[in-house]
Amino acid sequence: MNNYLIKNARIVNEGSITEGYVVIRNGIIQALGEGAPEVPSDYAIEVDAGGQYLLPGVIDDQVHFREPGLTHKADIFSESKAAVSGGLTSYMEMPNTKPQAVTIEELEKKYQLAAEKSFANYSFYLGATNDNIDEIKKLDPAKNCGVKVFMGSSTGNMLVDDRKALEQIFAESPTLVATHCEDEAIIQKNTAIFREKYGDMVPITAHPLIRSEAACYKSSSLAVELARKYNTRLHVLHISTEKELELFEKGDYLSNKQITAEVCIHHMWFSDEDYEGKGVLVKWNPAIKKASDRDALFQAMLDDKLDVIATDHAPHTIEEKQSRYFDSPSGGPMVQHSLTAMMEFVHQGKMSVEKVVEKMCHAPATLYQLRDRGFIRPGYKADLVLVDPDWEWTVSHKNTYYKCKWTPLEGQVFHNRVTHTFINGQLVFKNGLFNEMIRGERLEFERK
Repeated sequence: MNNYLIKNARIVNEGSITEGYVVIRNGIIQALGEGAPEVPSDYAIEVDAGGQYLLPGVIDDQVHFREPGLTHKADIFSESKAAVSGGLTSYMEMPNTKPQAVTIEELEKKYQLAAEKSFANYSFYLGATNDNIDEIKKLDPAKNCGVKVFMGSSTGNMLVDDRKALEQIFAESPTLVATHCEDEAIIQKNTAIFREKYGDMVPITAHPLIRSEAACYKSSSLAVELARKYNTRLHVLHISTEKELELFEKGDYLSNKQITAEVCIHHMWFSDEDYEGKGVLVKWNPAIKKASDRDALFQAMLDDKLDVIATDHAPHTIEEKQSRYFDSPSGGPMVQHSLTAMMEFVHQGKMSVEKVVEKMCHAPATLYQLRDRGFIRPGYKADLVLVDPDWEWTVSHKNTYYKCKWTPLEGQVFHNRVTHTFINGQLVFKNGLFNEMIRGERLEFERK
């Protein structure tokens, strides 16, 4: 294992920026300091950051890498490769694969696949069903990120719609419960209305009206109600409406929050005005909604009412996506561009780089109680990213690493770029080149 000295970096960590260096030995951050390094450089490979930002690696708590069973869309190798090129060093992946990860046995099979194929560090959610509470109760909270509950139907049809089952899950889960919140009855009622009007030719602009604010709010309200009733550690994924924000509290006391919430890149980047130009390429569940929702979500993220930023990276082939509304699956790729997109908000003066690091690195590590990751501290795993804040480039399907080879950000001009990504102290990505021998590690959690 190589040791590294990263020097002349602008280190962004724990609310401040300092100019200095980081020493990596045996995959661990050994030391960091301001100014010139105080350690001999002859034992390490030197990386001169040249004034670039040095950040902790991004931790994404919601991705769909489609393996096993859906590997024509994506796989662990391809999507984790795209992820590290964008500065993402750890991810938590969803259970709606084939077979679905709803037993401990199937869950462990996914860990085995990741150990063989994943560039980045990894954890996997156990999926909840109406009748697998015994599997949920077996879950080891120190070795798994959480339980995923689809309280609304989405890709893979893992809907948990039995009230008694939901009560059991919230009462008896040994670890964090993460929810997809959309009310199925409201969605079906709205679907019938639009089918009556348009038949099979429902326009994509109907998506946020079918998967409406009311559908989201009713389901999120139920999740919060159950969490308060049973004192469940609840994390509500991909909040998409301004209305839902009233369910959550502001505060910088994340480690003490019982109920937390996430916002995704696409819900802060796009609005319903983008359906006209991008069509089904920006079809996600929950739906991208009004510009006022987008702006309110962004402000709630700044105000700490929304706790973490994630992607809900969910690729499909371009042929699958370019179908009529009801046939086009929801979701799109984002892991390669998530950090760059948030850094573009920094370029635009809408937020600070310190806030980006807080929401994409520190907060998910704290929220999930990750062991020794998410911060630049001596003794922590050296998951680190260098970002050039003055590099203009244009997103194209030709410069993506996604297996699906398309992106909803096609043609977007960015003004920053990830140049280096370290995984557990090893340089896995440098200026477009990968070390394909490096593999990530299974994430561990400070829980009992």
